[in-house]
Amino acid sequence: MQLNRTLSPTLVALTLSTRSWPTYAVMIGSDLLALAMAGTAAVSTRLAFDGQFPPSLYWQMFPILGLFVAAYALVGLYPGVAMSPVDEMRWICLTTTLMYLVLAAMVFMRREGEIYSRGVFVMAWVLSVLLVIACRATMRLLFARKRWWGYPVMILGAGKTGSMVIRTLKRRPGTGLRPVLVLDDDPQKHGTLHGVPVVGGVELAPGLAQTRKIPYAIVAMPGVPRDRLLSLLERYGSSFAHLLVIPDLFEFSSLWVEAKDMGGLLGLEVRQRLLLPGPRLAKFSIDLAATLVGGLLVLPLILLIALLVKLDSHGSVFYSQLRIGQNGEQFKAWKFRTMVQNADEALKDYLERHPEQQEAWERDHKLKRDPRVTPIGRFLRRTSLDELPQLWNILRGEMSLVGPRPIVDEEIPRYGDKFPLYVKVIPGLTGLWQVSGRNNITYEERVSLDAYYVRNWSVWLDVYILLRTVWVVLTGEGAY
Repeated sequence: MQLNRTLSPTLVALTLSTRSWPTYAVMIGSDLLALAMAGTAAVSTRLAFDGQFPPSLYWQMFPILGLFVAAYALVGLYPGVAMSPVDEMRWICLTTTLMYLVLAAMVFMRREGEIYSRGVFVMAWVLSVLLVIACRATMRLLFARKRWWGYPVMILGAGKTGSMVIRTLKRRPGTGLRPVLVLDDDPQKHGTLHGVPVVGGVELAPGLAQTRKIPYAIVAMPGVPRDRLLSLLERYGSSFAHLLVIPDLFEFSSLWVEAKDMGGLLGLEVRQRLLLPGPRLAKFSIDLAATLVGGLLVLPLILLIALLVKLDSHGSVFYSQLRIGQNGEQFKAWKFRTMVQNADEALKDYLERHPEQQEAWERDHKLKRDPRVTPIGRFLRRTSLDELPQLWNILRGEMSLVGPRPIVDEEIPRYGDKFPLYVKVIPGLTGLWQVSGRNNITYEERVSLDAYYVRNWSVWLDVYILLRTVWVVLTGEGAY
């Protein structure tokens, strides 16, 4: 009875309404829809180009979609909760590819290969990968903030780490973990934390987990002594189906860490992908191929933008600035000119007339209404088209498609102890902070995201950022 009086009616309603089966249903339905759309589009496209086969051959294969769902379930893609988007994308690509290879082998073994179109299989495979990823992202966009989405989670620890966990989960509802209560042994911390009730000490965990059916708990007490932490895990860990522990390893690599049993000792293997020749060669190959092909495709657009810049205002079409690259070496980064010729004087006059903007300029070195930007320059910045000339920097090996934002000398102090991480890799045309809010995030957050990218770098992370970049550019998210 005391537990029920402690919890607010809102908390009771939330823990009762958050259940896993709707999330399962949405994600499975999303995958089936995406796979069906991919197959239908592939068959229809092939028929449109005079395909000589009866479509019924393919419609009878639709029950096989259930095998795809089973394979996705085996690799942990359902319900898609508490999973990194990079890991999700990687498993979708690998599992979908494997299933199409199995399907092709089955057709070959039955000696029916001459009946089916290879073009349909290849098209369906590519579309399946893209549409499954896109549909899952759409489902999260539509439903992640619904009360029934995901799982309720209990946070053990109301300190700085617990506060960070709650803020992160609330900012990213697509993760599928919804914080519903916090426990902490310090009575002074009882009350609320970012809108989540702090209801008592950690000894309440087993009873609350059972009565409120909370399957997830996050232990957010990295400063607790080792013996105390082990005691907490042994005493209360069995009350939860899923127990996540936030270790005292902040800003540590998190994507490519694997737990290892070393004769009864827990070890964490960190794969330094920056030192592996295979992934680095793959990154270089992707940069070169994508830049050559993409550059030829956008060449007419580049010529059109150059003409518009020339007609819009006096001055050169291109603008270059010395930036810091890999190993601290400087290079000229090229852009379309987006500012008036007397940019420095225009900025000085503007700040004198609007002193309230001085703080924003000193903090972020950006202004939402920058007086230096030309009309066509404002459009180019909002769509990121002003950075197209940096394809030349990529061909020269000075930049990559994906990487940290190239910075100038004046920004080095703001990177602090993270600057040695920055110079380990080639700066990029796009990067993690550009797809995580762009100008809507603080400079300190940008630095942290650049450091996260270096620590967790992989080809899969690059692919994820490139896909996110397309969405950010199309929607103009955080651009000014």
